[in-house]
Amino acid sequence: MSDASLPNLPPAPTRSGTPLLSIVVPTFNERDNLAELVRRIGQALPDTAWEMIVVDDDSPDGTAAAARALAQGDPRVRCLQRIGRRGLSSACIEGMMASAAPYIAVMDADLQHDERLLGKMLPVLQHGEADVVVGSRYVDGGGIGDWDAGRARASRVATRLGQMALRVRLSDPMSGFFMVKADAVHDTVRALSGIGFKILLDLLASSPRPLRCREMPYEFRRRAAGESKLDGRVAWDFLMLLADKTVGRFVPVRFLMFGVVGTLGIVVHLVVLALMFQVGDLPFVWAQTGATLSAMTFNFAVNNALTYRDQRLRGALQLARGWFTFVAACSVGAAANVGIANYLFEHDTFWVLSAMAGVAVGAVWNYAVTSVYTWRAR
Repeated sequence: MSDASLPNLPPAPTRSGTPLLSIVVPTFNERDNLAELVRRIGQALPDTAWEMIVVDDDSPDGTAAAARALAQGDPRVRCLQRIGRRGLSSACIEGMMASAAPYIAVMDADLQHDERLLGKMLPVLQHGEADVVVGSRYVDGGGIGDWDAGRARASRVATRLGQMALRVRLSDPMSGFFMVKADAVHDTVRALSGIGFKILLDLLASSPRPLRCREMPYEFRRRAAGESKLDGRVAWDFLMLLADKTVGRFVPVRFLMFGVVGTLGIVVHLVVLALMFQVGDLPFVWAQTGATLSAMTFNFAVNNALTYRDQRLRGALQLARGWFTFVAACSVGAAANVGIANYLFEHDTFWVLSAMAGVAVGAVWNYAVTSVYTWRAR
């Protein structure tokens, strides 16, 4: 984005001291919306010392470059470009922790949130009436715009599920438009999951103390430019967040998912074994070997796509290395499984308990080793 393409923005004040309000805007392929968003925020907050922190997940459309170009002419704009990391919630967390302002707002870059609400949210926090002010589509005066029936129905279901994990009741816990006291974020940040795209739900469910909330209505607008990021993976991330906030305090959610995938792998193993041994008439040892490798490959692929979606391996070399380390780890885990089970059985432990103990040891080994060597954080 060249300087010549920048719109005629109102004169921006020079930076002097800490802004009163930081507006965190997570982005991915939102280049064409940024300049208009800055203009609208400037009109909505003419007498407020604000800054906009654009947290971009290395958008291929040049969003980060556009943000830096805007910052050249407006010191209220900052850009954090993340390399090798993606995720709306984690982007919001990094943006909020990069702020020194006492108040932080989170909103999307697609112009669907009503920036005029920012000027009404801020006084509520300043006067101590709430810790969080949420822009709501579901209180009187709010609306979901031109959503179709399917999206509206999915939103209602997600809202009900989200309310189950909250300590406070909101009509719109799925809102991506809110303002919060920075102290509340700092007190909570180490407990946040950073999973998925609903940072408000994460914040409210993770806070060590109940946060006082106020909702304000707004009408959800039509996207100005670009494409919606909603897809099946977003729904999966939302379910993972809910699981983390309900049972994650007892058992890591990744381990639970790893176990679920492993259970499905047993089904794959038995199906392949039956096909190769019963239908294909192969010797049992060859059928068992093929079924074992098939189940391991299935487990690797599903874990890569879902359990470790945020650390997903891509490209032929990464996938080949990942598959090899996964199979190697699981082979050792299988040996440990058999060894532990056999030892307990020989020492007069009931065979079912022996088998379960072996499975548990093998599962913990597989999860621990593959999380370090197969999907190691990059």
